[in-house]
Amino acid sequence: MTKENLSIFHFAIIFILILEIRIQLSEESEVLVDRSKTGLTHVPKDLSLETTILDLSQNSISELQTSDILSLSKLRVFIISHNRIQYLDVSVFKFNQELEYLDLSHNKLEKISCHPMLNLKHLDHSFNAFDALPICQEFGSMFQLEFLGLSATQLQKSSVLPIAHLHIGKVLLVLGDSYGEREDPESLQDLNTQSLHIVYPPGKEFHFMLDVSVSTAVNLELSSIRCVLDANGCHHFQNVLLKLQKNSKLSNLTLNNIETTWNSFITTLQFVWHTSIEYFSISSVKLQGQLDFRDFDYSDTSLKALSLHQAVSEVFSFPQSYIYKIFSNMNIQYLTVSATHMVHMLCPSQISPFLYLDFSNNALTDMVFKNCANLANLNTLSLQMNRLKELVNVIHMTKEMQSLQQLDVSQNTLRYDENEGSCTWTGSLLSLNLSSNILTDSVFRCLPPRIKVLDLHNNRIRSIPKDVAHLEALQELNVASNSLAHLPGCGSFSSLSILIIDYNSISNPSADFFQSCQKIRSLKAGNNPFQCTCELRGFIQSLGQVSSDVAESWPDSYECEYPESYKGTLLKDFRVSELSCNTALLIVTIGVTGLALALTMTGLCVYFDLPWYLRMLCQWTQTRRRARNVPLEELQRTLQFHAFISYSGHDSAWVKNELLPNVEKEGIKICLHERNFVPGKSIMENIINCIEKSYKSIFVLSPNFVQSEWCHYELYFAHHNLFHEGSDNLILILLDSIPQYSIPSSYHKLKALMAQRTYLEWPKEKSKHGLFWANLRASINIKLMEKAEEISYTQI
Repeated sequence: MTKENLSIFHFAIIFILILEIRIQLSEESEVLVDRSKTGLTHVPKDLSLETTILDLSQNSISELQTSDILSLSKLRVFIISHNRIQYLDVSVFKFNQELEYLDLSHNKLEKISCHPMLNLKHLDHSFNAFDALPICQEFGSMFQLEFLGLSATQLQKSSVLPIAHLHIGKVLLVLGDSYGEREDPESLQDLNTQSLHIVYPPGKEFHFMLDVSVSTAVNLELSSIRCVLDANGCHHFQNVLLKLQKNSKLSNLTLNNIETTWNSFITTLQFVWHTSIEYFSISSVKLQGQLDFRDFDYSDTSLKALSLHQAVSEVFSFPQSYIYKIFSNMNIQYLTVSATHMVHMLCPSQISPFLYLDFSNNALTDMVFKNCANLANLNTLSLQMNRLKELVNVIHMTKEMQSLQQLDVSQNTLRYDENEGSCTWTGSLLSLNLSSNILTDSVFRCLPPRIKVLDLHNNRIRSIPKDVAHLEALQELNVASNSLAHLPGCGSFSSLSILIIDYNSISNPSADFFQSCQKIRSLKAGNNPFQCTCELRGFIQSLGQVSSDVAESWPDSYECEYPESYKGTLLKDFRVSELSCNTALLIVTIGVTGLALALTMTGLCVYFDLPWYLRMLCQWTQTRRRARNVPLEELQRTLQFHAFISYSGHDSAWVKNELLPNVEKEGIKICLHERNFVPGKSIMENIINCIEKSYKSIFVLSPNFVQSEWCHYELYFAHHNLFHEGSDNLILILLDSIPQYSIPSSYHKLKALMAQRTYLEWPKEKSKHGLFWANLRASINIKLMEKAEEISYTQI
């Protein structure tokens, strides 16, 4: 094992232990200060007095002083590994009474002076430069110690005596590069620990005689074993294994980072086979040399599980079938052979006791276990990360495995064609992992009928067919990372309780999902391109109503993708009005609003008499237009007055006090019978003469007007002139309203005119008088010739 590998391995241990301590402290107030990898040369002075976890690892700190951590009275975890500390006086921690975890590994410690630390549970001095074991008499009082990391180049039995009475959970012993020159094989026999991990000097041929069969150890781990060059190297290691038979309590053996020969490897297996060991794990193995054929003795074993991980053969040609035969016929229950580039595995020669087989991360093909009927007891099979291609072949392979309940064939290149073979799974299968393959929608037509857990994530599924067979037992379905466009219902999955469908193409999931899937207790549907429109409101409301345990990752993983204006908005923050989503409500609202507006405008018009203003404006516009249509010279040639006024004598006060002052003030000439009739001429002649010489004839209508005979004559002649001249010279002013019944029958022309022509109505409101007079002046305004004006004055 290289130093880099040892560091990585040690980091893994430290990480797990830190996690355990953080979990223990999680219920209490915890202050974590992480100053690792910051280039520190001294312990920083600005640390919070409330600090409970302090990480100063991977810096360049060379010493620790009492003043550095004196004020940290609440400190429980202190990690200062991977620094440059050469000497440590443990009394620097005398004021840190709550300290439980101290990691000083990977420094340059050569010597320490001790001090009692009664509350310490984890103490790590491993990977340092100690010559002798750094165990002090004061260690004997650490009755709570659960982990002890040590390193040394020399071992003496007396060094262990101070802690022989302690029951330590795990001891890590790292042997220095010069270990073995003066070796005491019995130096660890008084060690009282449940788990012992020994790291031998990396790169050195194994010639050690240290007896590792500690009587109290249940778990033993040996790392950095190399026996390839020295002819007796493997013999020394085999002697170490033989001594394990003395410890009847030992049940777990782990070998890490081994470099050996094929023969030594098989011999190691055979040695372990006849010990009390129940669980044997081998990882990171390099194998070389030739392999001698010999029978493997499977008798008298306590072994239950064998795990071989990451084995590499440096021999290009070796008898693979012999190796496969040894593994396939093992009479154990659990076998793992992973990351070994294995291309095949034989079917056991007889009914096998295998309950669990893990052949993941190899090079197995569809031919593995073909027509194999001797795995009848197998419960779990993992063929993850191999070279399987056809799902039909996998079905045929497992057909005879009558007890198989869990099958993992993920991370292959499996495909399924409905036309290539029958789909008859073993009836016992309950859990199936088909993830990370190239399966399509058709896979749903070929699934085990009793399946409870189905993993199909990361395939090429676009939809779940509606005619899929009813999987009434299915409880958990994972279809994440596919191309599904819709959230499936539970019509075919009546027992579904867990659905994982995130990272798909679902934009508008149905709001009826929870109604269809009433047994669902966990839904993970985030990270989909949700289209935030009206249709999504029901689904959002349903998600908001269920507990956070059901809607997993809600609301953080649920964001709007469309439209662009809502992109990145969390679904829980998406708001859209009911009005914009309900067409019927929108129509009703617009109708009611329009009606209310119309009624309001009508009321305002009536209140402010707007129709009157509009009529006056219309009359003024029409008058101006008609005036433009008559040649100006023709009008100016004969006219002397702007208007002739016909009115009843009873209305003369209004004419003289209101009409004349407001009309004549801008140079408009008004013809009145009182001042413009020519003496000596008859009244009729004067009336006709005035009407003919006036641009307009104004009639002031009132109940008094219809009672005047002369007004009748004036109206008659003006009306006659209207048809004779073809002009529009009549202006009717309604001073007071005239009931139709009060108009004499002889006034048929007046009735006709009032029915056919628009008249000006005198407004009672004073605020409207200005507009009335402006409108009247505009209707009679015309520039008269000077000569005509002079004639007018001469006649007067």
